[in-house]
Amino acid sequence: MALPSWIARHEPACASVDIVMMRILSLNAGFPRTFAHDGREVATGIFKEPVSGPRMLRLLNLDGDGQADLQNHGGRDKAVYAYPSEHYPVWRRELPGMELPWAIFGENLTTEGLREEDACIGDEYRAGGAMLRVRQPRIPCYKLGIRFGRADIVKKFLASGRSGIYFSVVGEGMVSSGDPIERIHRDAHGISVADAQRAYLAGPSELPLLRRVVRAEILPTGLQQDLLRRLATLEK
Repeated sequence: MALPSWIARHEPACASVDIVMMRILSLNAGFPRTFAHDGREVATGIFKEPVSGPRMLRLLNLDGDGQADLQNHGGRDKAVYAYPSEHYPVWRRELPGMELPWAIFGENLTTEGLREEDACIGDEYRAGGAMLRVRQPRIPCYKLGIRFGRADIVKKFLASGRSGIYFSVVGEGMVSSGDPIERIHRDAHGISVADAQRAYLAGPSELPLLRRVVRAEILPTGLQQDLLRRLATLEK
């Protein structure tokens, strides 16, 4: 299978120069809803909407927000999901005629100035009054298709490289739209969220990156196991 074109365009991640302005453009939340899908009832928390702040960001969740499937969503390593606002114009060009309001990707934080190639796994950020740690890219499931009303969005999303960023909460605090985001710690491994997603999709040409990511042992257990299986397959 041909690798997505964004892999070939990849540049060295986690540049040493900080982005001048990073902030929360929209704070989003929503409780799970139940929908009919393929002849069965499915609960999902992907339907989020902008909310007024400030709101308390806790170790497992934002006040007023919830996940339906806690085995695959939420938890300490996926407590907060951020999506760069810079991706929205690209999606609007790729999905003409479709309305794409803030939070349509299920993000808690629609951000400005913070992208997957700039955020390294293990980096820590101050967002408003909360402290966040970068944990992993988002690997989409079929529920993204429910939100968009089109099943093909799952493959498009994964192939795009525009994964968004999952954070854990290392310090609870109040957050609101407009709050600045500041990086306060850079992880020494220098493996970006974009690198981690490239490793997840790795073909033979990406073996060096896949080995580096796996050996760093900085990803949550589930994703680390996925990459180990991918590595074993490619090294046969």
